[in-house]
Amino acid sequence: MTAGGGSGEVEAVVAGVFREEWGRIVATLIGLTGDWDLAEECAQDAFARALQRWPYDGVPRNPGAWLTVTARNRAVDLLRRKAVGAAKLREAALLEAAAGRGSGAGGHGDGDGEEGREADAGVPDDRLRLMFTCCHPALAFEARVALTLRTLAGLTTAEIARAFLVSEETMSKRLTRAKNKIRNAGVPYRVPPARLLPERTASVLGVLYLLFNEGYAAGSGADLLRRDLTAEAVRLARLLARLMPDEPEAGGLLALMLLHDARRTARLDAAGEPVPLEEQDRTRWDAAAIAEGVRVLEDALLRRRPGPYQVQAAIAACHATAATAAETDWAQIAALYGVLSRLVPSAVVGLNRAVAVGMAEGPAAGLALVERLEAAGELGGYHLLPATRADLLRRLGRADEAAAAYRAAIGLAPTGAERRYLARRLTEATGPRAL
Repeated sequence: MTAGGGSGEVEAVVAGVFREEWGRIVATLIGLTGDWDLAEECAQDAFARALQRWPYDGVPRNPGAWLTVTARNRAVDLLRRKAVGAAKLREAALLEAAAGRGSGAGGHGDGDGEEGREADAGVPDDRLRLMFTCCHPALAFEARVALTLRTLAGLTTAEIARAFLVSEETMSKRLTRAKNKIRNAGVPYRVPPARLLPERTASVLGVLYLLFNEGYAAGSGADLLRRDLTAEAVRLARLLARLMPDEPEAGGLLALMLLHDARRTARLDAAGEPVPLEEQDRTRWDAAAIAEGVRVLEDALLRRRPGPYQVQAAIAACHATAATAAETDWAQIAALYGVLSRLVPSAVVGLNRAVAVGMAEGPAAGLALVERLEAAGELGGYHLLPATRADLLRRLGRADEAAAAYRAAIGLAPTGAERRYLARRLTEATGPRAL
């Protein structure tokens, strides 16, 4: 134990340990008990006990192990109380034996003095199993996201509900349905076998990608950025990349997040309005995060199994490593979008490629691609389609057409910040400079 500190200092320590250890502890308890609600209840109890004990007893040398032992012992006690018949009693006895082996301590203490002996063996696998279970394809996609935030990130039901703009009651029902489906359908709590791993890994990566995007460019609401969501997505992506070092797309996704998140502080001005990439103050970009993102990407590419996240990270790296907007290698970005469009043949990728082609070959070439997308009709209602068309028309000097496209984009934009930004561009397009 380290010396005890004031309650405020201990609260800060507990908050930090919560971010790092919550998913590990819950995963361990689910692995032992098979009961998601019991696991969360006992983990919460352990953190509450830490807030009570650590100001007087001091912070343990290994806080995570102390909390794990405390939570596991609490689970044993609750199972004993709720046990009905010999089967449950035997289960409690087995759990107690497992707790004793892990902590090296007998009885039902809080893990004091023995936390240094807590075995870490298999705990990372527990977290990986939990991540794959949360993201099982049998669950609806929104349920996968919610369950991941609840069990691995430790967000409360109210916090998750606010993140996705639904009521707490709605989110609570969504989480309950997901847990019931896992239990009733017998969804296995494990990393899937090799033959299923590509599909399941894609599901996990997709959940983290959606989570980051929702924070980086919110789908609705007043705020364009949601730092709480991007931070959790980066943290979980780091965990996945660490637990799956041989999966290059896990590294590619982490690199993509780091390279985008590195520009975070320059994306909004002092009034909270979006700043276009070419106008951002690049001295405000996080150079350390960019360097890390490039390093993670290079390590992933060395495995020579390119995938969509690695290609997107390579595009982000082209932007992040350009010293000025004028030095951006738009030809390389356009080529990379060509690769991405073959891997992920979607209209949104096609729109991004049109932007890159418009920068590399001129606005007329980009506009031709946009017009093809409009004719295909796949992006109806997507505000960035008319916004991209408007920008290309503005650069071609076709002010009246640009203004009409900007008005269409404003009517479709999902956030107030984006609507205000597009309104400013409309003003520019209809002013003397655009004529």
